[in-house]
Amino acid sequence: MFHAGHARSVLVSVFLSILPLSHAQTPSPETKLVTPNASLAAVPVLVELFTSEGCSSCPPADVLLQHLDDSQPIPGAQLIVLSEHVTYWDQEGWKDPNSSTVFTFRQSVYESSLGLGEPYTPQFVIDGTQSVSLERPRDLEDALNKAKASAKIAVRISNITVDPSNPATLHAHIEADTNPDKHNADIYLAVALNHVESQVLRGENGGRHLIHVAVVQQLDKVGKLPKGKSFTQDVQIKLKPNEDLKNIRLVAFAQETAQGKLLGAAMQKP
Repeated sequence: MFHAGHARSVLVSVFLSILPLSHAQTPSPETKLVTPNASLAAVPVLVELFTSEGCSSCPPADVLLQHLDDSQPIPGAQLIVLSEHVTYWDQEGWKDPNSSTVFTFRQSVYESSLGLGEPYTPQFVIDGTQSVSLERPRDLEDALNKAKASAKIAVRISNITVDPSNPATLHAHIEADTNPDKHNADIYLAVALNHVESQVLRGENGGRHLIHVAVVQQLDKVGKLPKGKSFTQDVQIKLKPNEDLKNIRLVAFAQETAQGKLLGAAMQKP
């Protein structure tokens, strides 16, 4: 049986093992996370990591995000991870090829809504309501368990197909159950790369080979979920040229308007 206390010790040991990494971003071979039995009733928890290849403190957080994605160490939870690369490090010697002002703005909205100070990296935001830094790794375990205990509505992604006339276009169907919340919500769709590697040539991480997971390439509002209503819609997704479908994941989530609480989420790979 997998206990929350065990999950906490595993997460902290993983963090401590990756913290001293210097030039290679490879987890310690003796570090293993316990994987709980998969459950159809697993509660989705959205884990957003605001990061940058120009930030020397970020690689350990990138590795930890990969562990969360691969090992799913929180029993009863489905951790749906997103790596969002911000732009304010791009002037420090290395322009992150995955950075976007969309993610910089999204993080700044969180700083305001969560009553925080200036944006920083690395920063985990859990279910849109909790901010966690790596200075207090045990707080991440607490935040994930708290998010798991929150009731969620079902969100579904289905019928993912490639446009026969244009291989760079996907079609998908998104549904969300009735919104029981007192607030309206937005439906977001993220297109993320499962695996990204980068050889950083300059800046704080100059000379390092970095590995990222769930790197967001696009993040769009595709509809609204008013209180007391459900959502269903077909969407069209335009991919970047020569994108490998085997390296893509789609994440759909319902979030209170003005980037508030997460109401539900789903992840699918074409």
